Amino acid sequence: MSKLKAVFHYAASAGIAARLAAAESDWLSIETCDEEDEARLFELMAEADLLWHVLKPATAEVIAAAPNLRLIQKIGVGVNTIDLDTAQARNIPVCNMPGTNSQAVAEATVLLMLSALRRAATFHDAARRGDGWRLDPAIFDKVGEVSGRTVGLVGYGEVARRVAPVLQVLGARIIYTASAPKREALGEWRELADLLAEADVISLHMPVTAETENMLDAAAFAAMKPGAVLVNTARGGLVDQGALYHALTEGTLLAAGLDVFAEEPIADDEPLLRLDNVAIMPHVAWLTPQTFDRSIEIAVQNSRCVLDGGDFVHRIV
Repeated sequence: MSKLKAVFHYAASAGIAARLAAAESDWLSIETCDEEDEARLFELMAEADLLWHVLKPATAEVIAAAPNLRLIQKIGVGVNTIDLDTAQARNIPVCNMPGTNSQAVAEATVLLMLSALRRAATFHDAARRGDGWRLDPAIFDKVGEVSGRTVGLVGYGEVARRVAPVLQVLGARIIYTASAPKREALGEWRELADLLAEADVISLHMPVTAETENMLDAAAFAAMKPGAVLVNTARGGLVDQGALYHALTEGTLLAAGLDVFAEEPIADDEPLLRLDNVAIMPHVAWLTPQTFDRSIEIAVQNSRCVLDGGDFVHRIV
């Protein structure tokens, strides 16, 4: 039996490399490719049967470079970085893996929420440079607790389901919006406009679609409560970044916690990077060894379906 050749398109640490090596078998070989190494990517794609895609867009050009491609497996949930039309035109199955990173993203959501509320980055940087005990007292008027606040969850999928009980235990009141009320949800359902007006903290948990792109624009920020906090561990495209900057500097927002951005990697001159009321992570909310363990298991399972003809798990197209 000839081996299927998979390309894992992401930088592999020693731990990730060991996990990938353990997943290889007599029918599967896996090559890693750093996202910045385009020459190696196209060299590998020329013989690839499988693309294990993470974040760098799987464009029409990338797909066209792989004449033998038989599966695009998203390592994660969002497929907005995959050219689905091109894949569908070539009858290449595209699968994702909802749930594999939910625990990691939920924990990071709470982390960013607390970091934004407590200005963790500001205090961290001040303490590092020896100014921690010489801060402007005004900073203490800009911090607060989750307890007693109303947290609005925009979307109520697996991540929000894990976040809600944690925040409730910490003393927050939960409201949420989704396409319809959910029987199992903690908290009360609201229309989006009502949630934006009522919530002290707004946390995004939706995919980017034609309907949700830039859903938080200037009008949405203006409708929020003064002193509100935004957390986004979903997709940067949900937010108009220019409007967000204005809301953080001249508008309603007290702070923000962001893991995702409209363009990634984020530009060095992005104005949000200069704000001390923004807690920032570089799209790594999902990134834990446990996430990779769960993800590789599904990727191998779906890759085997290419040989056996079984049903793909979480097929998108």
